[in-house]
Amino acid sequence: MLNFLLLLLGVALLTAGGEALIRGSLAAARRLGVSPLLSGLVIVGFGTSAPELVVSIDAAVNGRPDIAIGNVVGSNIGNIFLILGVCALITPLAVKPLALHRDAVTVVAASILFLVLVGGSALQRTDAAILLLALLAYLSWAYLTERSSVTLSAELHIAEAEELSMVPKSLLWIVAAVFFGLLLLIGGSQVLLTGAVGIAEHFGVSEAVIGLTLVAVGTSLPELSISVIAAIRRHADVAVGNILGSNIFNLLGILGVSALLQPLPVHARILQFDQWVMLGAALLLILFLYTGRRLSRLEGGLLLIGYGIYLGLSFTVFGD
Repeated sequence: MLNFLLLLLGVALLTAGGEALIRGSLAAARRLGVSPLLSGLVIVGFGTSAPELVVSIDAAVNGRPDIAIGNVVGSNIGNIFLILGVCALITPLAVKPLALHRDAVTVVAASILFLVLVGGSALQRTDAAILLLALLAYLSWAYLTERSSVTLSAELHIAEAEELSMVPKSLLWIVAAVFFGLLLLIGGSQVLLTGAVGIAEHFGVSEAVIGLTLVAVGTSLPELSISVIAAIRRHADVAVGNILGSNIFNLLGILGVSALLQPLPVHARILQFDQWVMLGAALLLILFLYTGRRLSRLEGGLLLIGYGIYLGLSFTVFGD
């Protein structure tokens, strides 16, 4: 029970820290004259992945690579199967051509790149450099394509940057928001990892399983809340775009930074099972989106069933 409470407390601290960091960073960007488009694309779009970033870095430098990699792979699986599944049940999710042709394809490409790089059963620092260069290329591509024309996607990123309320105004409050946001993220990651490792030891399952499931879902709560609220408000672009952007940053950014700090050996079950589920989820999402330029309620239900099957297999056939 104590370990579960630690896990929940860690998630709460990570969520609060990520929120404070996003608002402080947005306020700093405005003072520095950064365009709303770039702020929305980078700070808001990827800021929801801050919990995954801090947890994976913390796990990597503390010699827990199974949690570092499992957190990312499990989050990407959960983002598609669980979060988009729930959102599509709330309202069918239409998607614009730009998000489909650029972002959804990039998610598949990033998943394939991960499979190629871990072919040697580990992510080395050279692999990390490749991932980070790929992320930089994607960000440049996204910024240039959206700056060059007035697109609905560009308007969305601008609105994301401009709609956030309660953004600190004074320099003192901006510094405080960024500082305490980072502090909460670091403290939350420590608490969450303590609870996660304790749960793994208590139930006799591997840290990889806990990282792929409990830790992954816990660190994905910001994406879940933002996407569900967007679905309720019928803002389908926000729901789909948030998940696609998060999955890209998880694979290219989080694993890139983590492996750059500490080479990460990959658990056998991730090589045998989870990486293929992650790629399959991305391909299935592409198929669903291409068939009707939307995710229907039926397809959302199928995604949720897929996640239930994945969880069942995770704790039975691949539970060791």
